[in-house]
Amino acid sequence: MAYALPALPYAFDALEPYIDAQTMEIHHGRHHQAYVNNANAALERHPSLAEKSVEELLSDLNALPEDVRTALRNNAGGHLNHTLFWSMMGPNKGGEPTGDLAQAINGAFGDFATFKTQFKAAAAGRFGSGWGWLSFSTEGRLVIESTANQDTPLSHGNKPLLGVDVWEHAYYLKYQNKRPDYLEAFFSVIHWDRVAELFDAAKG
Repeated sequence: MAYALPALPYAFDALEPYIDAQTMEIHHGRHHQAYVNNANAALERHPSLAEKSVEELLSDLNALPEDVRTALRNNAGGHLNHTLFWSMMGPNKGGEPTGDLAQAINGAFGDFATFKTQFKAAAAGRFGSGWGWLSFSTEGRLVIESTANQDTPLSHGNKPLLGVDVWEHAYYLKYQNKRPDYLEAFFSVIHWDRVAELFDAAKG
């Protein structure tokens, strides 16, 4: 098996009251597990692909065999995005970033409040299912973007630093159709130290 479901780094109820335990349990144990299972099934048809990391696979979709390209785009993408998502959150987190990341956000967007407004707008405005992202672009700057379904910024050359899942399964049990309320709550659980690590790695 090329991929395995990573354990959550905290309990299912650790993000309460912002993200409820039932959503976390279903989201991690069923949805993420399904992406892992389906990605592994696709890799069985081309075992040599299992030697590559999920990041390598998704960074060059056109190089994937046509018969599994869509399956891997959707399911390896779901595996990668969710693995990042769990690590970008944590109990007793939130607040604002510090250090180089804070300076970069202020430089790119003016201040943290403006960044937050623009990030939430990008995620709220994604039609249907997808993700909102803070990414490090190929030009070496911070950008806000959104992707459809389980697409990742890696597939067009950007490096994801912070992502929020806006598929309905990520929030509907608690927030129903109120996606903006979920996005506001998300800012109370962001693990900014983890985002800063990804930023430092992206800069090289």
